[in-house]
Amino acid sequence: MAHTDQNTPGKLIVFSAPSGSGKTTIVRHLLKQPQLNLEFSISATSREKRGKEVDGKDYYFLSAKAFKNKIKNNEFLEWEEVYRDNFYGTLKTEVERIWAMGKHVIFDIDVSGGLRIKRKYPEQTLAIFVKPPSIDELKIRLKKRKTENEDKINMRVAKASAELATAPLFDKIIVNDDLDNALKQAETLVDSFVNS
Repeated sequence: MAHTDQNTPGKLIVFSAPSGSGKTTIVRHLLKQPQLNLEFSISATSREKRGKEVDGKDYYFLSAKAFKNKIKNNEFLEWEEVYRDNFYGTLKTEVERIWAMGKHVIFDIDVSGGLRIKRKYPEQTLAIFVKPPSIDELKIRLKKRKTENEDKINMRVAKASAELATAPLFDKIIVNDDLDNALKQAETLVDSFVNS
């Protein structure tokens, strides 16, 4: 399929946030709203599968070697090496797959990836930053998950502080202090963008 930037009908909705802000919950809610006509962009990764993850549903699982080949061949819209040989990225074919379905693409993606997509498609992208009410609240939420030890949590909290500094670079900021409110706000923002 030829990649045609100008006459493609699809839009790109980016949700980025520090871990524990609730962006995944918001994205799942939006995907259930038929009037928004959204499809989830599945990321590619070179990390191992965790738990019940399914290839082609949760992620496209690639070997580090295959991932690097795709980088060489310019097959990614955005990608990064989180740490050595641990890659995450968005394949161009994934966006094309969704646009071919006549749908808009929604991303649940980290801050730097989100901003890279916005830079590539400035007109077609709505980039939304989900902010936790406070760093303290974020820490409480991460602890409640009981998925990580104290060190890991402290790492995430430190990373969150850096990520919060990028919030002004996004088109919109949603403060998730009340989930129902945040969901309504997200729905309104996305609805007006895809139907504009």
